[in-house]
Parts: sequence; structure tokens; C-alpha cells
Amino acid sequence: MDRLDREILGILQEDARISYRDLGVRVGLSANAAADRVRRLRRDGVIRGFTVIIDPAADTRTGLVVFIDVTLRIDTTNEVFERAVLSLPGITEVVHVTGGHDYLVRAAVADTAALDGLLRRLKREAGVAHSSTRVALRAAPAR
Repeated sequence: MDRLDREILGILQEDARISYRDLGVRVGLSANAAADRVRRLRRDGVIRGFTVIIDPAADTRTGLVVFIDVTLRIDTTNEVFERAVLSLPGITEVVHVTGGHDYLVRAAVADTAALDGLLRRLKREAGVAHSSTRVALRAAPAR
């Protein structure tokens, strides 16, 4: 990956819907050359996908978006936890992190009762020893 690839990635992080023509103009390439680079980055696994980020306050379907910091029980492996947590409904992202916790889990739940149920299942089925939950109130637009 070179400087141009990093520049393309930065632009795509700002606007993943940018046309190849506009992307090429911004980085000094033709539309075809820009498209070829994006296809290569996808093929090589650098770009794993494109997504839509929804403001939690605007998404009335899910109710609550929550971030759960998780510490695993001493007898739980990362592989066991990941397999178990990814099978639970409402889980949208699982990130292995550094710091005081082992994982950050993002989930969408209908209400506080559903959140309570999810937290209980994390402890019972996924090997979670401790958790700390934050509720998203709103999201600022990404730049």
C-alpha cells in the first residue's frame, strides 16, 4: 500500500459513495485507475466492506444502541467468546481492545428489558465476568 492508496482510503472513509470519477480527480488519477485501485484494495482485504452509519436517535426500529465493555472470565477463551457473542441477536460489532476490558461490543436492543436480557446472556452464554454499558444518545456525523 502506497501514499496514493492511503489517500484513497481517507477519501472513502469520508464518503464511501464518491464516484470513481470524482475520486480520481481528487487523487490525480483517471476514473478507471481509481476504480482499479479500489478493487485491488477490496480484493486484498484492506477494504472489508462499505457501511451506513445511522444516528441512533433517528433509527426508531432498534430502540437503543449500546456499547458494552466486556471483561472475560478467566476460563473463557477469545475464540469461545467471539463465537458465542456473534450468535446473539442484536450484536452489530465486536472489537478486541486494549485497556481495562477485553472487548467492546456494540448492540441494538429494543428497550432496557431487552438490554437486561442481552447482558444476562453475555454472562451466562459467552463467558463474560464483568461488563459496563453505555447507551448512545446521538451520533455526530463522521467526516
